[in-house]
Amino acid sequence: MARGPVSADPGDEQLSVRGPATSAAGLPAVSHALGQAWSQMGVRRTVTTLRLLNQTSGFDCPGCAWPDPDHEHRHLAEFCENGAKAVAEEATLRRLTPEFFATHSLTDLAGRSGYWLGQQGRLTEPMFRPAGSDHYQPVGWDEAFGIIAAELNGLASPDEAAFYTSGRTSNEAAFAYQLFVRAFGTNNLPDCSNMCHESSGAALVETIGIGKGSVTLDDLETADLVLVVGQNPGTNHPRMLTSLEKVKRRGGSIVAVNPLPEPSLLRFRNPQRPAGVLGRGTTLADQFLQIRLNGDLALFQAVSRRLLDAEDANPGTVLDHDFLREHTTGFEAFAAHLRTLSDDEVRAATGLADAEIDELTRRVLAADRIVVCWAMGLTQHANSVATIREVVNFLLLRGNIGRPGAGVCPVRGHSNVQGDRTMGIWEKMPDAFLDALGTEFAFTPPRRHGYDVVDAIRAMRDGRVGVFVGMGGNFVAAAPDTAVSEAALRGCRLTVQISTKLNRSHVVTGEQALILPTLGRTELDVQPAGPQFVTVEDSMGEVHASRGTLTPAGPALRSEVAIVCGLAAATLGPATPVDWAGLAADYRRIRGHIAAVIPGFADYERRVAEPGGFRLPHPPRDDRRFPTPSGRAVLTVNALEVLRPPPGHLLLQTIRSHDQYNTTIYGLDDRYRGVRQGRRVVFVHADDLAAAGLSDGGRVDVVSVWADGVERRVEDFRLVAYPTARGCVAAYFPETNVLVPLDSTARRSNTPTSKSLVVRLEPRLAAGRDPGAS
Repeated sequence: MARGPVSADPGDEQLSVRGPATSAAGLPAVSHALGQAWSQMGVRRTVTTLRLLNQTSGFDCPGCAWPDPDHEHRHLAEFCENGAKAVAEEATLRRLTPEFFATHSLTDLAGRSGYWLGQQGRLTEPMFRPAGSDHYQPVGWDEAFGIIAAELNGLASPDEAAFYTSGRTSNEAAFAYQLFVRAFGTNNLPDCSNMCHESSGAALVETIGIGKGSVTLDDLETADLVLVVGQNPGTNHPRMLTSLEKVKRRGGSIVAVNPLPEPSLLRFRNPQRPAGVLGRGTTLADQFLQIRLNGDLALFQAVSRRLLDAEDANPGTVLDHDFLREHTTGFEAFAAHLRTLSDDEVRAATGLADAEIDELTRRVLAADRIVVCWAMGLTQHANSVATIREVVNFLLLRGNIGRPGAGVCPVRGHSNVQGDRTMGIWEKMPDAFLDALGTEFAFTPPRRHGYDVVDAIRAMRDGRVGVFVGMGGNFVAAAPDTAVSEAALRGCRLTVQISTKLNRSHVVTGEQALILPTLGRTELDVQPAGPQFVTVEDSMGEVHASRGTLTPAGPALRSEVAIVCGLAAATLGPATPVDWAGLAADYRRIRGHIAAVIPGFADYERRVAEPGGFRLPHPPRDDRRFPTPSGRAVLTVNALEVLRPPPGHLLLQTIRSHDQYNTTIYGLDDRYRGVRQGRRVVFVHADDLAAAGLSDGGRVDVVSVWADGVERRVEDFRLVAYPTARGCVAAYFPETNVLVPLDSTARRSNTPTSKSLVVRLEPRLAAGRDPGAS
């Protein structure tokens, strides 16, 4: 039997800490995944649901965007621990009824933790918070659409509304959503990419002409050398570990670059193999470079400089001169810049010894095919775009883009975050897309660029946006500068959340608020034309179908597509050139329009019906064609910046716990880092604790320091002595998002700088207790 929702909101009173784990997955991952699933779904529902997860006849995992093996080589249990948790959260038997909202006021709910809110169960009916009320109350769908339409049509300009999207939204829903928003008259389409891989897209478009990774799963698994930089696969995309294990079994090597020692990259116990369950598993990382936060640009410059020196010593043997001559531009300026690189600055930026970088260079020289993978550890700094351009420089020197077993691999997070962008969820889509969209639907899309996440918050804060609509996700918890972001939402006339479960964004509302409950990825979607399926695009550009099978959590639920189309029809009225009812009735019609508008989707319906779907074109990968203005890949010159906090300060990165996916908290443990029953912890090197006169187990406030002089503080965090890089600390988000200044963003991408915050630790004084005592 499944257990009921969490009744009491647990604090950190039971928090305990032990040493970090030395391996990942194995039997503990299996037992923990099944335990979570059984507690939410019960045994029978667990079995019937998980057997269809990531199968060609089943549904796509609502968690990460890691690609599936080809359909002939999928395991019977083609999912990971955190995928099982994501499914359990969505397919839970717990239900939120109108009685819940009658019992709990908004004031009450606003004081609850995100974990408690998420554990209450699935939303089942539309709910409305009228102006002046402290409670949500039931509302019919037509009335809800009428409220939204009236507010939108009452705005002085369409640009006074913002429409957010989560990466879990399907291709069909995303395409319909952006079509509605542009038919309404704005490009205000902030999305979760703005807060994660926007820096990757900006850097890759500039250097190789397309903002997506260039490798396939087969490329990764057959590489000679894989660099895993600024990411934690064991928690954020565990199925990647199976691919890394294949690299090792085929004779390749792996280098992990991270301020934190992540157990999954040290030793992986594959639960799909007997040796992984019963044995010691596989040592994945041949070399672990414990880099200082924000030192990655310096590291790649240092290796590239060593490659230039090796070429000078042995001309014609190190660099791929034919590739550089035929397919790139900018080499001379790049090489001249690197020859001025200061070894002292590299040491200061990276915290690494010369011998460690020399060893990495030897591995590079011994490898014919190299893949560089990265995630948020590279994308959330002020100089993130420059850092990723430097990754591309490094790969271009030896021709490691556009050939098998080599390339760039930005590892996306949410399950369809890449597909959403492909479908047009972007505030500045190119003219070619807008031209095709306007031709297909006989209207003129707006051309003025819209607001991304940070600019949308600024606009709400300043009174320039009065209506906010969020499709999926948890905007408030994901956003930076929590106090500012929450005040911005509360200043809106109307906030709308299209969601499966309750979260912080439902209790930080505008003057009026609506909750529109939607079907989940696991549930059967029946429309007038019959049962429907949706499609998604994974992190490597593969598009495939997803079919839910479970009975919906409630009879009032509607699909995201149906909600978007109903809202569009109510807002735009009979004059709209789009047959919204027809699109909602049969998703094949949406896919037909996608095929007409977006390159690569020709014959969409037939190709997606093939087992495993189809692969989108990628010119650099497919034929070494680089769609940049010059027609060549671009080597760039990037200034080296060294972050030097003032005395008594450290660099903080925000991270996930293992019982977490993005802002969804599955539980209060982080077993890989040795934390149980709590989240208000800050990981600090023992030597940094000693230097500050602090002790393991002490309590501190964490205060961020930034140029605007505003004090941002989180209170009463427990210190945890942890083997992180010297001068660097880590703490969980969303609890520490309050420390991220809204205006501290990456240049060119405007992504919040959540991985390089200058902070100080202030001991908390308590009666009869030493500030540093444990």
